[in-house]
Amino acid sequence: MTHRDWYDDSDYEDAVEQAERMARIGWRVIAGMAGLLGIAVMAAVVVCLVVVIGVAYAVVALP
Repeated sequence: MTHRDWYDDSDYEDAVEQAERMARIGWRVIAGMAGLLGIAVMAAVVVCLVVVIGVAYAVVALP
């Protein structure tokens, strides 16, 4: 059995370090998901523009 003094804060410090580590991981996940969502929105806009341009071309090309 280890002898710990009444002012030993090692458990608290370990909990704080773990919470900080989890917070960093959480922010990385949030940033990654926001980035993926941004890429998906840009891809959807490009697809919509291609469809609009294709329909406009089809309308203009009709005799």
